[in-house]
Amino acid sequence: MNSLKTPRLLFAAAGLYVVILVMNLTGLLNDYFLHIINQSLIYVTLTVSLNLINGLTGQFSLGHMGFAAVGAYVSGTITTLLFNVKPTLVNYPIFVLALVIGGLAAALVGVLIGFPSLRLKGDYLAIVTLGFGEIIRTILNNISVVGGPRGLLGIPKFSNFHVVFVVAFVTLVVVRNLAQSSHGRAFLAIRENELAAELVGLNTTRYKVMAFAIGAFFAGVAGGLLGHLLQMAHPTQFGFLGSVLVLIMLYAGGVGSLTGSVIAAFALTFLTETLRMVLDSLSDMTNLPLGDWRMVLYALLLILIMLFRTEGLMGTREAKIVVLKEDQL
Repeated sequence: MNSLKTPRLLFAAAGLYVVILVMNLTGLLNDYFLHIINQSLIYVTLTVSLNLINGLTGQFSLGHMGFAAVGAYVSGTITTLLFNVKPTLVNYPIFVLALVIGGLAAALVGVLIGFPSLRLKGDYLAIVTLGFGEIIRTILNNISVVGGPRGLLGIPKFSNFHVVFVVAFVTLVVVRNLAQSSHGRAFLAIRENELAAELVGLNTTRYKVMAFAIGAFFAGVAGGLLGHLLQMAHPTQFGFLGSVLVLIMLYAGGVGSLTGSVIAAFALTFLTETLRMVLDSLSDMTNLPLGDWRMVLYALLLILIMLFRTEGLMGTREAKIVVLKEDQL
């Protein structure tokens, strides 16, 4: 396989990291915009991990934020209730351990859900994963130990630009390399024709559970990062609308395109925040509740994208620093 080497992607990521860091240190990029960039990077992790399930393997999951909820609450419980640590450098190993445990908990839930449900296909699988996400949200909403409907508050702010950037980069590299491996070819075979894949001897259920577990792990880590960025984890953060938002990012960027996932995660996160700022300013000027129209304009823009660019922004294409299409297929 004549694929581009990971160091080329590493150099590009390092260049972007340095540019953003220098802009922040020199005052060209204030802390508010850096916070939006951090959120965008977390959504990159969520979207790329969902791309492994929906894009590369061809499944249709509607409960991805349920895994993020598991990761957020497990990691938040460890750093807040179990150890009650402060966000200092010496406590970062505890934070990293909490993220990994949260990701593993999400992966375990993914496996437990995957074995019985991933024998289903299409709309049936979507309904099951949607139900799973709502079950997780409802359970968390009724557990008083982790705050119940108030949410888990007081989570230490360990997440910063350095951490979320590294996690997003690692997620991209892992999914990219997995897509180019023999397992990746099995995922693609299942996506293109599951029956044919079974006929040539692939254990399609095992591969689908594997994709589900890996995607759930990174979603759990992303959920932990989000909780430690916002300093809270609330059931409403991880409901159906959250899963739909990640799904929109995936399909707007292009199913099966990791480059598209990265671009769409950044573009739609900044678009949402820009619409909020503009409409809030207009509301103050006109005394009209224009802020309520933010999601309407957001949805209309996405409808236009889907009407005139049905394959998404990137389709199945990739930037050369990520992966070559002809090698992947």
